Amino acid sequence: MIPAKLSLHQRNNIRLAFALSIALALPSAPVSAADPAGPVTGAALAKACEGRDGWTDPAPPARIFGNTWYVGTCGITALLVTSERGHVLIDGGPEEAAPLVAANIERLGFRLSDVRWILSSHEHDDHVGALAALQQRTAAHVAALAAAAPALSAGKVAVDDPQRAIAKDYPPIRIDRVLRDGQVVGAGPLRLTVHATPAHSPGSTSWTWRSCDGDDCRTIAYADSATTISADGYRFTDHPERTAAARRGLARIEALPCDILLTPHPAASDLFARLSGGKPLTDAAACRTYAASAEARLAARLASEAGAVK
Repeated sequence: MIPAKLSLHQRNNIRLAFALSIALALPSAPVSAADPAGPVTGAALAKACEGRDGWTDPAPPARIFGNTWYVGTCGITALLVTSERGHVLIDGGPEEAAPLVAANIERLGFRLSDVRWILSSHEHDDHVGALAALQQRTAAHVAALAAAAPALSAGKVAVDDPQRAIAKDYPPIRIDRVLRDGQVVGAGPLRLTVHATPAHSPGSTSWTWRSCDGDDCRTIAYADSATTISADGYRFTDHPERTAAARRGLARIEALPCDILLTPHPAASDLFARLSGGKPLTDAAACRTYAASAEARLAARLASEAGAVK
């Protein structure tokens, strides 16, 4: 039994140490997403998700760096940033993933009631469908950019979203704080900065914060999806305002402070390969490379649309 007089930070450290001692004592035990023993290594997370990238394919939780943890599924990122005075959850996957994310948080040894804020990347069901349920289970507040808040509150993407015709509705989310670009969301010592990056959707949002492993501190950029995809029949050339917004968003992503790049779909930034040591986890050029690739795809699409009308 953990003494009640200990601080939240001390209790969490005891839980994590106990979980890790179990994992280290059983090195040959197979890794399972249902195993309650605690966090796994990045390599074990990659192995557990090998050949599986479904939005609700269960994944075990793993440390990314310092106080930043992967608590999502094999196909959708959800992040927990922790402190001794409360935690921040970013994204939760589709509605069906809510119990998976909640179980991963608890598997790490953290209490759901210690999640103070829930944040999001963009207002599509595959990333925010679970947030209403997670908000209810944690009693956390939700903060969102003004451009994303109406869609999140309604559980329906905006009419000017290129994916409106194919987007699935989701349970409405109570928004407790509406943010402006550049504002900070805090929980205890945590400071997460919001960046409007409207490339993928009108309310696309990226986040940056510092995580430390001892004296080794790095800036983590959770850069939103950068793809400019749409429902069939939608032409970006017919919507110059949306095209201009997408270009602004990609420019913002390119300029993010970015030692470690994370993305809403882990495959978009080769996260599992990086966590398992197949590629470097830290790359100061990662956000620039990520944005440049998306800019090239948008240019190709615009050229294709222009050519189709000749």
